[in-house]
This record gives sequence, structure tokens and C-alpha cells, in this order.
Amino acid sequence: MIASQFYVLSLGTLCLGVVSAFVLRPKEQLLNQVAHSLAALGNVLAVLCAIFIFAQGEISLPLFDWLSMGTVTARLDYLAAFFMLVMGIAGTAASIYAPDYCHEYYGRRLWLMAASFNAFLLSMILVFTISHAAAFIVVWETMSLTSFLLVNHEWEKEANRRAAFVYLVMTHVGTVLIISAFLLLATAAGGFDFALLKQAKLSGFERNIVFLCALLGFGTKAGMIPVHVWLPKAHPAAPSHVSALMSGVMIKTAIYGLCRVLLDFLGPGPVWWGELVMALAIVSCVLGVLYALMEHDLKRLLAYCSVDNIGIILLAMGAGLTFSASGQPVLAGLAWTAALFHTLNHALYKSLLFLGAGAVLHATGTKDFEVLGGLIKKMPYTAFCFLIGSIAISSLPPFNGFVSEWL
Repeated sequence: MIASQFYVLSLGTLCLGVVSAFVLRPKEQLLNQVAHSLAALGNVLAVLCAIFIFAQGEISLPLFDWLSMGTVTARLDYLAAFFMLVMGIAGTAASIYAPDYCHEYYGRRLWLMAASFNAFLLSMILVFTISHAAAFIVVWETMSLTSFLLVNHEWEKEANRRAAFVYLVMTHVGTVLIISAFLLLATAAGGFDFALLKQAKLSGFERNIVFLCALLGFGTKAGMIPVHVWLPKAHPAAPSHVSALMSGVMIKTAIYGLCRVLLDFLGPGPVWWGELVMALAIVSCVLGVLYALMEHDLKRLLAYCSVDNIGIILLAMGAGLTFSASGQPVLAGLAWTAALFHTLNHALYKSLLFLGAGAVLHATGTKDFEVLGGLIKKMPYTAFCFLIGSIAISSLPPFNGFVSEWL
């Protein structure tokens, strides 16, 4: 199928982007253009792959045999295609933005940034498509480590080193919990393939443990309160085009993981599952906004807004779980639609806002908006785009943020 060809081409293009960063290391100007152009092309191919999956149906691609762990397969179903579409759109914008923004990194390990950026994009596509628990953990860790390198790129700054360390610790705490959930499922299913995990026969107690491990494990990556502490530190430390992807897309890999576990592997559970998710979501919404109101650092403010928006997404997911447990499938479907729609919308406007913040930082040298003013006169295009993103994130009609939050 055409979708599978676009998928392979997307992975191959991003791999070529990683290689080009090493090969062209002495020629930074050429490296900057080539590596980020390949990143943009890889994302466009991912978008095309997702579109053809929606048009032609789901496909599976066997990748390789992993000794006693079975065949590792890439499963391109509608859920994977949706998240690939989200990543492809935001990733294309960030990749087009990157070459001009990265001029300031000439002579400052640009090759490492460009290689890590392509590897980061590649790992996220694999997270969305790999259909094997053990291989999923490998690509999940690859995504975490490449994003760690990007957060810590300017390691000369103590604040960046601290932020990267907190991020590394928290993401591995989350990974331990995710591994625990997968091991319980795989033990009951007798294998690691996602198709087998769907058929795992768990006791009620075991299902509850898998649910809690998945919620806290993926919730850590999502930035859900109270396991959010890494997010407002790491996102401002990363280069702005990376911040856009971390906030717009990477934290959504956790939403994908929760969707996969809750919808595919566990199915409807008790009412308290949904109530717990909604309670944590409400706390994330309220505290995320309060933290944001106290911030003067533009990128940290946007990071806390991501905590709030993850709360909104989890609120809809919790409602979906509650409706399913109460035997109301139509309302459950509406709630899950709201969650996924807001996932897309948040990726769009949050990426736009982080790229706008990067433009402000690049032009003024500061993220403290208390000392900024009158930028609309000097940066009218940035001001206009930032206004659009601000209206959307404020949920004012008729912009996309209003539509998904109202839903």
C-alpha cells in the first residue's frame, strides 16, 4: 500500500537527517540547511502516510524477529495515524523554522543538535507505530534520551544542567512504571506483541495495578500534576523549535500510550478509574493556570499552560472512562473525541506560541516579558501569529481552542 511506502520513506529520510549531521559537521551552514530540510521532508511524508491510512485502512508491517521475544511489527492503525498526523504537522513547522533560528548555534555543537533533532522525530514516529511492548520501551527510551540531549544542549548553563537532570530522573521513574504495566500484561498474555496484550486475562486486582502504573507512568511524561515537576524546567531550557515539539507533541506520546492501554489492552473498567483521572485532571487544570499566572518567563508560562491543557485532555479521557463504566457508549465516544480533538488543537497553537516565543528571544535576548513592550511595532508578523495562538489558547470563539474545550 502507498501508506507503507510513505512510512518507510519517512523513517529513511529522518535516518538520513541524522547521518547528514555527522557527515556535514565541518560545514555548518550546509549542515543546517540539509539536516533540517530532511527533517521537514520526513514530517511531510509522515503526514501523507497518516492521510492514506485514513483513506485506505489499517496496515501492519513486520520489521524484524527479536530472538525469543517474537516478531516486531509496525502497526499503522487509525490511532497511530492520528498521532502521526499531529506530529507531522507540528514537526514540519518546527523543521522549517529551525534553520534561521539555529544560526546562533554555529560553532556551538550544531551537528549534535541537528542529529538529536532528527533522531527525536524518528523515535516519536516509532513510538506511535511500534506494536511490540519490549520494542516500544526501547524507542520510548530513545525518545527520552534524544530529548534529554536537546534540553541539555547548552550544558554550560547550570540551570539547563539542573533541568536536564530532573527531566532524566522523572522520565525514568515513569519508564519503570510503564515497564511494570507491560510486564504484567505480557505475563498474562504469553507474549509482547500488542495483539496478544489485548487478549491478556487479568484478575480485577491485576487490571487495577496495570491501570495505576500506566496512569502514573505515562502521566509523568505528560506533565500531569503531581508528577509534572520536570516540565516547567525542561521546556524553557531547550531550543525553541525543540520546546515547540516537546510541548506540542512529545507530551502527547503519553496521551497515545494511555489511549493504547485503556482502549486496546484493558477495556472498560470500574467507575473509579474515570473518577481518579478526572480528579487529577482538575488539579492539573487549576494549578497549571495558577502557576502560569505567577510566571514572568515567557517559555515557563507556556510550559505551565501545557500542564493545564494536559489536564483538559485527561478530563475528557476520565469522562470517557466513567461513561463507559456506566454503560453509556455514545457519551463515552463523545468524550474521547473531545480528548483527541484537543490533543490536535493544543499541538497546533502551543507549537505556534513556542515558535513565537523563540522569535522574541532571538530578537530581544530575554524571555522576561515584564521588561518587553512595543514589539508589535518592530515584529508585526510575530505579533500577529502570537495573537492568533493566544486567542486559540484562551478558548475564544471561533478559534480551534474554543471548539475542542467546548466539546
